[in-house]
Amino acid sequence: MRNTVKLTAAVLAAGALTFGLTACGSDKDSASGSSDYSGPLVVAASPTPHAEILDYIKDNLAKKAGLDLEVKEFTDYITPNTATEDGSVDANYFQNKPYLDDFNKKRGTHIVPVVTVHLEPLGLYSHKVKSVDALKSGATVAVPNDAVNEARALKLLAANGLITLKAGAGSEATPQDIAKNPKNLQFKEVEAAQTARSLDDVDAAVINGNYAISAGIKPAKDALVLESAKNSPYGNFLAVKKGNEKDPRVKKLAKLLTSPEVKKFIEDKYQGSVIPSF
Repeated sequence: MRNTVKLTAAVLAAGALTFGLTACGSDKDSASGSSDYSGPLVVAASPTPHAEILDYIKDNLAKKAGLDLEVKEFTDYITPNTATEDGSVDANYFQNKPYLDDFNKKRGTHIVPVVTVHLEPLGLYSHKVKSVDALKSGATVAVPNDAVNEARALKLLAANGLITLKAGAGSEATPQDIAKNPKNLQFKEVEAAQTARSLDDVDAAVINGNYAISAGIKPAKDALVLESAKNSPYGNFLAVKKGNEKDPRVKKLAKLLTSPEVKKFIEDKYQGSVIPSF
């Protein structure tokens, strides 16, 4: 049955900064990749859909595969990587490559992808209008405030004709990179986890798929516009600290995450709001 450890962002942030903190029942070397592959594989994950997918594996597939899996839920986008870096957890499952590249560069971490599992399309949502055309001049739009997701949000708006970005605006684009803004949209930059909660305070919000689903929003049904999954660089993957890719427990989980059973689970449960990438 489900045995997920839920941790608050505040507690986790403090714990991740404690150098000697170790995962329950394990003895990690925080300075380098661990060669101790005994004990459960501890994986940090966002609650939805990542932890739900891992819990499905834990309850239905792990035992047969000889994998002892422990899932820890994190509600932010920072602590899963810092905990993986310092050995508090063995792996994480919550992020995409542009975000990880930016994180490693800015924080000096050494996290690497193992296997890509799914895409959560970014969407524009509103409690006040039913279409993008109904957004009035001067409307306020909430966007995630981290570099990669903010750029991703602006690209979504540009792809749907709401703004035009300057030539060359890349994965770190901000509102200062907007060349044309015909509706004079105003942007409210908030933490990604808060975008869904901001819907009552703004005219529209660009929300990451996992936070939309956690808030009871159905991206495939409720989004005013939804990010295309075609050729997307934003697939979410299992990741580890460099040097731990060959951990046999990680290999077992990677195989299970890309199994036909997990593909069916994702398709049946999320109905197009989460899309398998394998």
